[in-house]
Amino acid sequence: MRKKVLCAMLAAAMVTASLAGCGSSDKSGENGGKNGQVTINLYQNKSEIASQLEAAAKTYMEQNPDVKINVESIQGNDYNTNLKAKLLNKDSVDIYAAGDKLDNLLEYTEDLSDQPWVENVVDGSLDDMTRDGKVYGLPVGIEGYGLVYNKDIFEAAGIDAEKLTSYDAIDKAFADLQEQIDSGKLSEQFPALEAVEEYAAKESWIPGLHTLNVALANEFTSASELWQKDSIDLIYADALKDLVDLETKYTTSKDNLALLNAVDYSSQIGGGIAIERVAVVQQGNWIGPEVKGISEEMSEKLGMLPIPLKGVNEDSIATGISIYWCVNSQSSDEKKQASKDFLNWLFQSDDGKKIIIDDFGFIPAFTNYDGIEISDPLSKEVQRYINEGKTIPWVMNGFPSGYETQSAADFQGYFNGDYDWNGCVEKLKKDFKELKAQ
Repeated sequence: MRKKVLCAMLAAAMVTASLAGCGSSDKSGENGGKNGQVTINLYQNKSEIASQLEAAAKTYMEQNPDVKINVESIQGNDYNTNLKAKLLNKDSVDIYAAGDKLDNLLEYTEDLSDQPWVENVVDGSLDDMTRDGKVYGLPVGIEGYGLVYNKDIFEAAGIDAEKLTSYDAIDKAFADLQEQIDSGKLSEQFPALEAVEEYAAKESWIPGLHTLNVALANEFTSASELWQKDSIDLIYADALKDLVDLETKYTTSKDNLALLNAVDYSSQIGGGIAIERVAVVQQGNWIGPEVKGISEEMSEKLGMLPIPLKGVNEDSIATGISIYWCVNSQSSDEKKQASKDFLNWLFQSDDGKKIIIDDFGFIPAFTNYDGIEISDPLSKEVQRYINEGKTIPWVMNGFPSGYETQSAADFQGYFNGDYDWNGCVEKLKKDFKELKAQ
């Protein structure tokens, strides 16, 4: 079994950055460094902050020459498989994003309860990473997703986004915008614009986590509640179909939804909203740094509409802690201490806080960031929804292991025409129950 996992790791598409010397990794000593230098291997799954994290690590190493940090950021849906392989391979990873439920990782998670940052976390943000009073993960940031839109395109089309607070209003606005696109009315100002939306069904986390979460977040109050369930009823299945329709019928693939299964994140963002090929995408504030890297002017144009569950909750976005970083308890004492020191610097020092806010574009999950204003436009939008109390939780963190991939396949089968919507719903329920039983 281990050989199969290692093969999967080698076959996966990854982006690796080694950030010291010429990028070579020397593991000749117990701690992987030279002349007493401690090497930390950081493995994480937010490719949109890969370059920013590499820059942060470089800054830290300049201040701490006795530490070398290798940052590895994966692209694609293979993170969990690769993580398990790395955890089995001694000295392979020291800091990692928890890609599975904590209960499945406890053998490899260091107790972080005594770390200085723990007393500064936002209330409730450690619930999913606490067992028997011990804290095992650091909340990287608060994120939120909805329907990200281009303000300039909406303004040019005469659409007042502030009034789009219901499913019907959003649907009507999208239909109006698509008509203007098709008629060529907006072509002079936005020559690349070809559709209202793009939906990246190829990415398992988009349909399998985020879209599905909208329905389940109105059926369950928290990830913990969902985790305790052996099955789901999907009581808002009809409203979920309405949402799926809303997000797909204004794409260029509207007449052949199977084409959506080939649309990935880069097509949706770098080749989509960032170049004004489309005006709307289901995404969150995490896309801010990537869009800014393509065009800072474009990043300032982005706003966020609610992600409406028709007749249930139509004026909210989904917010939560998307990622927790853990320290590998199997690493050497020197590596564990160096890892903890780096995390404290990144999330609690003055320099680190500015990186989290300005470079990563995150909303901090800590209460001691006073005086540092959120600069990312989409993060400001998420904060606005939070302040207004217009949010739904990320209950998707309570999915059984493997459900993201399987639920995404269920949606993809529906888009492919393998079965109707009722068939999709039955598969979603069946797969959840079977995975919980394992």
